[in-house]
Amino acid sequence: MHLYGTQTINDQGHLTIGGTDSVELAKEYGTPLYVYDIQLFRERAKAFQKTFEEENIAYQVAYASKAFSSIAIYQVAAEENLSLDVVSAGELYTAIQSGFPKEKIHFHGNNKSEAELRMAFEEEIGCIVVDNFHEIELLKTLSEQLKKPMNVLLRVTPGIEAHTHDYITTGQEDSKFGFDLINGQTDRAFHETYQHEFLNLLGLHCHIGSQIFDTAAFRLAAEKLVGKMSDWKNEFDFSCPVLNLGGGFGIRYTEEDEPLEPAVYVKEMIQAVKETSAAAGYPVPEIWIEPGRSLVGDAGTTLYTIGSMKEVPGTRKYAAVDGGMSDNIRPALYGAKYSSLIANKANEAATEQYTIAGKCCESGDKLIEQADLPAAKAGDILSVFCTGAYGYSMASNYNRIARPAVVFVENGDHQLVVERETLHDLVKHDLSYKKQVESK
Repeated sequence: MHLYGTQTINDQGHLTIGGTDSVELAKEYGTPLYVYDIQLFRERAKAFQKTFEEENIAYQVAYASKAFSSIAIYQVAAEENLSLDVVSAGELYTAIQSGFPKEKIHFHGNNKSEAELRMAFEEEIGCIVVDNFHEIELLKTLSEQLKKPMNVLLRVTPGIEAHTHDYITTGQEDSKFGFDLINGQTDRAFHETYQHEFLNLLGLHCHIGSQIFDTAAFRLAAEKLVGKMSDWKNEFDFSCPVLNLGGGFGIRYTEEDEPLEPAVYVKEMIQAVKETSAAAGYPVPEIWIEPGRSLVGDAGTTLYTIGSMKEVPGTRKYAAVDGGMSDNIRPALYGAKYSSLIANKANEAATEQYTIAGKCCESGDKLIEQADLPAAKAGDILSVFCTGAYGYSMASNYNRIARPAVVFVENGDHQLVVERETLHDLVKHDLSYKKQVESK
């Protein structure tokens, strides 16, 4: 079994995370419980930054916080000198409440509302990643009304398809995101922004997919985007100072996954940008990247309590847990795979194979189809690894199930950073029905 970050097995045969006993965490905070290894988050952040510094390249590493958004994780990101990507007024508001430096916030999204854009101007954030022509018009109108400047990047689809799941591929031509680089949309967006009184065009942005395990697509994207910026320099004498190559760096969910170290991705990107810039006689731009999953994905572990057990003779054994698709929709949504361990039997050999079933009223609510584990029983604590990205952030109240708590662990300490929802929380926005009295 592969252990992640600071995970170990203690003398009691229990899984530990961040120097804390996961079984004790389950007792104290209840289950389901999201547990984040903050030391691993910090190490990943430093690993991405170190390569840029060694290469003497101006950069920003922005945490793509759609992976996991909370006040506490934003505060840790700020401690690590990260920038921050947000994609909604809610994420932006959370960032502001956390005290995150506003000048290092980048606002993404394919359908930002006027209210959201106005909020970005009023809070004087660092950058808006522009996604479409409707947004350009909104930005022009708001900036002129408010007499406020705004840095912008143009998000483009470079016609590159990273080898990943169809549901999470975003860089190809047929995408809801960005201006097409091939059919002239990007050039039109450039003309509508680069000489505007209040819009400061920084450069181009792309995101070519997620859970990517090689560097070829990033290299090709860098070459295409630097080439386009070079064209503008030659034709209009306008140099874009920033190139944002997005994120999508893969992590190890199961033994089948073979991700690269952060330094490998970054070095290839830098090399491609340097080579293309040199060939075109273009000044090497500042490089921005947006790791999300690769910062928090394998830093997160979800703890569950096993309840009912069921055997279908000759077919499979089920072990049901007290969570499921309400706290991790990814297996049901696009067949995501995970590895697991019984936290209170971490030293015991795997002798059985179970399907880990959730408690939601859906036949498809299965967290893991084939989990090799020791003989399980009700009351055991199941740990599912690499749930730090898109677990809590995509959690729902389906079946009126309360969302779990979130705990950070580091150096033997643990602290609650998101409270568990209560039954009262589930109904606090509900209003009673008032029957209409018929008039005679």
